[in-house]
Amino acid sequence: MKLATALSERASIQKKITELSTRLNNNAKVQEGEKPAEDPQELMTELDNCLVRLEELISRINRTNNATKSGENTITDLIAKRDCLRERIRVLRDFLNVSSDRVSRYSKTEIKVHSTVSVAELQKKVDSFSGELRALDEKIQELNWLTELL
Repeated sequence: MKLATALSERASIQKKITELSTRLNNNAKVQEGEKPAEDPQELMTELDNCLVRLEELISRINRTNNATKSGENTITDLIAKRDCLRERIRVLRDFLNVSSDRVSRYSKTEIKVHSTVSVAELQKKVDSFSGELRALDEKIQELNWLTELL
């Protein structure tokens, strides 16, 4: 099985677990004399099976990510870099949005407000980080499709 297939299965199982949780909650109580729409014991058995499979997949995915190298970096290293790059871009974009907001003045006596940074220069940096993120994402995806799951 390829790593990408395992990642897809992991996502499906996580979604299924969320659905099972909702179904369990929907069948937690009934009026006296009524029966639940679904048997909670069957749902819990299905949940247990999903969690066992999820644990196995997570363990194998993590082992594979730690063992697979691209140059000097493992997939785990690349994922960490990608996640931090995404966060950097998110924070800088939020800052750019605030920095580039125009403050309307109703008269010349009101206080002028200026950005504390060069919005154009910072936007170029964010654009550069975004390009780096796309390239890194593509590299991770490529590795996911080429790597056999351990």
